[in-house]
Amino acid sequence: MFTIDQINEIHDTLGKATTLPAYLNALKAIGVVQSVSFVTDGHTEHLGADGYVVSTPPAHQTFPIAEVSDRTLLTEALKESNYEKMSKALADSGIEKWIFDTHALTIAYLDKAANVLLKEDVR
Repeated sequence: MFTIDQINEIHDTLGKATTLPAYLNALKAIGVVQSVSFVTDGHTEHLGADGYVVSTPPAHQTFPIAEVSDRTLLTEALKESNYEKMSKALADSGIEKWIFDTHALTIAYLDKAANVLLKEDVR
């Protein structure tokens, strides 16, 4: 089973947009199937086999998630280079969470109703 220390080490070395495929492959190599990041406070749940979950603590202040999602605002939010500013902009666009799928090598952005507003291949 993977640990938060392993995940943090991978994040510290590969957790950038330019190394996203390598980041997801490194997570996959230690057994992470999905990483679900919650916009409201920035915590992430890393999911493995048989229901195994490792969670990170909140990464920033709490942001309320807009009730109505807006794909245009979402695409603008993704242009932010600062994580906290991006998280605030995602919350304002109605995004509740994003999900990294280490097997499909995708990232999906979901609203409060679990609608996928955007799904990207990160290969």
